[in-house]
Amino acid sequence: MIKRFFGAFSRDIGIDLGTANTLVFVKDKGLVINEPSVVAVNSRTGQILAVGREAKEMAGKTPAHIAVVRPLLKGVISDFEVTEKMLKYFIQKVHADRSMLAPAPRVVVGVPLEITEVERKAVEDAVLSAGAREVYLIEEPMAAAIGARLPIEDAIGNMIIDIGGGTTEIAVISLGGVVTWKSIHVAGDELTRNIVQYARDVFSILLGERNAEQVKIRIGSASELDEPLEMALRGRDLISGLPKEIIVTDSQIREALARSVKTIIENVKATLENTPPELVADIYERGIVLTGGGALLKGLDKAISRAAQIPVRIADDPLTCVVRGTGVMLENPALLKIIAVPSARDDRGPATA
Repeated sequence: MIKRFFGAFSRDIGIDLGTANTLVFVKDKGLVINEPSVVAVNSRTGQILAVGREAKEMAGKTPAHIAVVRPLLKGVISDFEVTEKMLKYFIQKVHADRSMLAPAPRVVVGVPLEITEVERKAVEDAVLSAGAREVYLIEEPMAAAIGARLPIEDAIGNMIIDIGGGTTEIAVISLGGVVTWKSIHVAGDELTRNIVQYARDVFSILLGERNAEQVKIRIGSASELDEPLEMALRGRDLISGLPKEIIVTDSQIREALARSVKTIIENVKATLENTPPELVADIYERGIVLTGGGALLKGLDKAISRAAQIPVRIADDPLTCVVRGTGVMLENPALLKIIAVPSARDDRGPATA
């Protein structure tokens, strides 16, 4: 009775707590926050100076006493205190126009497949400390599949590849569960680092990660493009120590990304090899779905399709699939109870404050 009363008035939240970006979905309102998972901290006072986009703008430009921190590493919490403060900031931002008497929200959070019990507890504790009433954790590929409107409850094989900032999660889903899966730490951040390393090795230029990310977004690709692209690459010359600019082409950046793209493709093929033949037949007929920011790498769908010999499509708005899936779960408590990961606090149901 009390839970139903709270449920009627609380503004429940779905969160995609990503290595690169945190997205927040609010029941009856939709996607309300999409900001980098970055926090600027004054190391002298411990004060949070900025969160999200504003903090990311400070990266590489701060004095010694200001640290720009990414509190999530490879999809899991690496700095509990900063993560808690970041979540509190986002939850308070969502509830800024609510009455002081409004009940705390239920929160559904997407987590990686490979998350340990200790890491699950860290996520639950951080969300509860940030002001949640109840916390449900669901696996990110499952949330992404729900957000992409795949029929996960049916006896049909659905294959999804969710390429985030810190992890790539490859999963085959059927009857509301993950049948076979792979989770690797080769994803968006690693692709950016590939470009930084390539600039150092080939051009002797020290490139900032933000610049490398822009190069990846604008001209990065996994297979040959119909029209060649080029872009100015600016950094510090490692020999002279002075600023330097060169023009790079899409073929050079494709060469920089080749090893990581190959790793993703090999793990897709390995997952298919371990999948029951009936489900493989479904996947061959229905195709593979790409979600996450990494799905936007030009030509990646074609490269995977060519290697796996299976059609591959990019989900509508792949960046928001996980958080939209958590939003669907807020509206479907019966399904949420079936697919939610057991709580690390008591191994029964959701974590509660």
